[in-house]
Amino acid sequence: MSSSHHKSTRGQEETEKLKSNLEEQLDRLVQQLADLEEAKEDLDAEEYEETKQETMDQLTEFKESLDNMVGGNLSLVDQLSGMQLAIQAAISKAFKTPEVIRMFAKKQPGQLRQRLAEIRRDEKVGKLSGDVATQQSVEILTALKKLGENLTPEEEAYLQNNSSASLKQFEQVSGDLASGDKVLAVASSQVKQASK
Repeated sequence: MSSSHHKSTRGQEETEKLKSNLEEQLDRLVQQLADLEEAKEDLDAEEYEETKQETMDQLTEFKESLDNMVGGNLSLVDQLSGMQLAIQAAISKAFKTPEVIRMFAKKQPGQLRQRLAEIRRDEKVGKLSGDVATQQSVEILTALKKLGENLTPEEEAYLQNNSSASLKQFEQVSGDLASGDKVLAVASSQVKQASK
């Protein structure tokens, strides 16, 4: 009996190792997005778009390898579903805030809530423009909802009133975690629309 127990612990360790490797990869990609946004002023438009597209392509590839890994492996589904969704959100351009994407991927509702409070405070004192605050707040609320957190009626209303089209679409398609194909189909149709 002890041997089978040992096997499952080894499996768990491997899963943990895999997960932290993947998180590192994701961190790196998200950091690329963050650096790019910070450098936006210094880059010409073409350079910015090109670099951004490269990062998006890398995210898409990363998502594909995640999907392959998870396919049929239930212990991974649970571990990586947040990551899959967060990458999907980034690729479909529903989410634009690297920090939020990162917390979403790592399933950190507590940190997302904290971030939400900071955004509200920053907006009040004028550190953040209303547009940016709204965009980030809506991303956070969408992420919280996807992570199974309950939103207050006020938050739900705020989400409904301020959600961008791409966020609403993301929320609808990714409502059911199991239907990855549907999400990808929508993502590719969005990409086609965006490139027109």
